[in-house]
Amino acid sequence: MTVKVGNEIFDKLGMKYPIVEGGMTWAGTGALAAAISEAGGLGFIGTGYWHGEDVRKEVRRAKELTDKPFGVNVMLMSRHIREVFDVILEEGVKVVATGAGDPSPFLDELHAAGIVVMPVVPSVSLAKMMERKGVDAVIAEGMESGGHIGQMTTMALVPQVVDAVNIPVIAAGGIADGRGAAAAFALGASGVQMGTRFLASPESEVHENFKKKILKARDIDTIVTGNIAGSRARVLKNKMAKEYVKREIEEAQKPAPDYETVEKLESGTLRAAVQQGDKDGGAFMAGQISGMIKEEKPVADILNDVWTEAADILGLEK
Repeated sequence: MTVKVGNEIFDKLGMKYPIVEGGMTWAGTGALAAAISEAGGLGFIGTGYWHGEDVRKEVRRAKELTDKPFGVNVMLMSRHIREVFDVILEEGVKVVATGAGDPSPFLDELHAAGIVVMPVVPSVSLAKMMERKGVDAVIAEGMESGGHIGQMTTMALVPQVVDAVNIPVIAAGGIADGRGAAAAFALGASGVQMGTRFLASPESEVHENFKKKILKARDIDTIVTGNIAGSRARVLKNKMAKEYVKREIEEAQKPAPDYETVEKLESGTLRAAVQQGDKDGGAFMAGQISGMIKEEKPVADILNDVWTEAADILGLEK
């Protein structure tokens, strides 16, 4: 078996490990992104619906902590998208990951500035479309991930995307250790993305309650909200998440379902989880691998441990 790990993009960015941080709104701060990049991975600031100046603040925080390249994850549905891209261009950000939309209207100006663009894709058809539009790589994300998810699993999605496109594929979803990374590389990915694993680190700025929920989680302790009402998201089980699922099932039985009312249950809940640690009302977005995480580790140790284990499994040079 021939396994190709890493790609020209990672080489250009000077990365030590073929590991990138998932874009996590509120949780993916400038401090965490900087720590991951400084340790040899590629950190990402998660921006969600932020205003441009909020993005600038975190980008500048990251710059104070590292001189290594880091990225910004952009949610294309945001009504502040133009100002966010303006800040990215003005601040000289090196990499952009995108979700929830088509980045092609912005590709020319991003590429003109030398910015690498890597959209998250949940399907083969979207990966092929992104390649045609001219992106530099795709992040194939399976439904095991925390936060907003598609329908396919990582194990099924990644090899199909690898076979369908000729640009680098980064595997995401359900990866927390070297075994998962090795599996992704064996499927043809040239890099892996991890999100939840980095939340359980000293450099992560999420509330202590969030970290404790991850460390205490079992394999079955996540739930998907929005299966019926729309905007599917994987979160750790709590009162809010269970009520959301209950309400959307009840609403589906009505002649005229009012899913907007159900969706309002999640309004502001991610920030409540990340910054306030609201145990009952917060949306603790985390992946199914939460059950594998039993201790908090520094980012540098996480990266080294994952890569060392993966390289040992695959017989690669460390």
